[in-house]
Amino acid sequence: MKHSGQSRRWHGVRAWGRARSAVGTALLGLGVGISNAVHAAVNDLPGGPAVNQLNFHPPATRIAEEQHWLHWFMLGICATIFVVVFGIMFYSIAKHRKSVGHQAQQLPEPIWVELGWTIVPLLIVIGMALPATKVLVAQKDTSNSDLTIKVVGMQWKWGYEYLKGEGEGIQFLSTLDPTHRLMADSGKPAPTDDYLLKVDNPLVVPVGKKVRIITTANDVIHAWMVPAFGVKQDAIPGFVRDTWFRAEKTGDFYGQCAELCGKEHAFMPIHVKVLSQEDYTKWVEEKKKAMAALADDPNKEWTLAELVKRGEQVYAANCAACHQANGKGAGPIKPLDGSAIVTDADHGKMIQVMLNGVNGAAAQMPAWKQLSDVELAAVMTFAKNSWSNSTGQVVQPKEVLAARQ
Repeated sequence: MKHSGQSRRWHGVRAWGRARSAVGTALLGLGVGISNAVHAAVNDLPGGPAVNQLNFHPPATRIAEEQHWLHWFMLGICATIFVVVFGIMFYSIAKHRKSVGHQAQQLPEPIWVELGWTIVPLLIVIGMALPATKVLVAQKDTSNSDLTIKVVGMQWKWGYEYLKGEGEGIQFLSTLDPTHRLMADSGKPAPTDDYLLKVDNPLVVPVGKKVRIITTANDVIHAWMVPAFGVKQDAIPGFVRDTWFRAEKTGDFYGQCAELCGKEHAFMPIHVKVLSQEDYTKWVEEKKKAMAALADDPNKEWTLAELVKRGEQVYAANCAACHQANGKGAGPIKPLDGSAIVTDADHGKMIQVMLNGVNGAAAQMPAWKQLSDVELAAVMTFAKNSWSNSTGQVVQPKEVLAARQ
């Protein structure tokens, strides 16, 4: 009877094991099916990430090509050393083990052994250091550039200013497309090839020209990185760093902030559009015309209607992502609808918040001094006269200009 009970228990365990195995196989098949369905809906993004990507991005510059070669060269050397060292070690363990009769013994150490394990590693290190140094020096040579562009990292967007070369004087902000922010907030984003990589204003450069990038930051440390160019440079407040690239082909290339910079670190994409020289010249002309049309005199007296109309555009581009289109805020984001600071007749309080931001335990908001005086006055006037905030107050650009000084 005892044997029969043990047999029944054993058969029960085996049956449970078979059932669990079947369930596991079904779940694995379901997971693979879901994964394949997702991958089928998302395609490789040229110039950006690829589905199931294992290697580096395809290089678009000579520096990136050199980095790829250097990576495989170093990996080959390390793999060879690994195989040789561990091969000898495991061979020695198996061949000279105690169970086959070998005895431990003291071996002499001839001078050629001492020289060998000193000189050979030294030669290997030199062989690795020479090409690595060549690539590193080339990466830092920013001389004789055709264009110089200042890149400013800020929470959480990029500012671009063309300092030298064709396009000098052009400047703009580059922020994540609002539709992608909404997709992320939904928790169930639709399959999108350029998810969280689409921006409103990409950086535009000509093909075949040496572009010097000067990086700095307004608030915390950021990092400007475009893998296809082999470029990654920290942007540090109070410091100026530089790097460079020369794109060998036209197209769109993507990157992201590569330094943890706060709660919206994932929403700082980089999009570089490389155009032919002819198309780049056309873009420069169109951009300068657009900037001239938007140029404003901060001393002009604006009407309430003019500022509200302009402020609605500024709010949608810069503020709605956090404070929402209805001004209600979300979670730690304070609402603007009914806010005491927004409705206060003392405009200076809100101006100081916009220029300097808020960095406290209860609330945080980045500074917006990168916006023009007219844009800041417009968005504050819009907030003061939207939703339930029917204050009738007008913030003039000259008030913002005076507060900056």
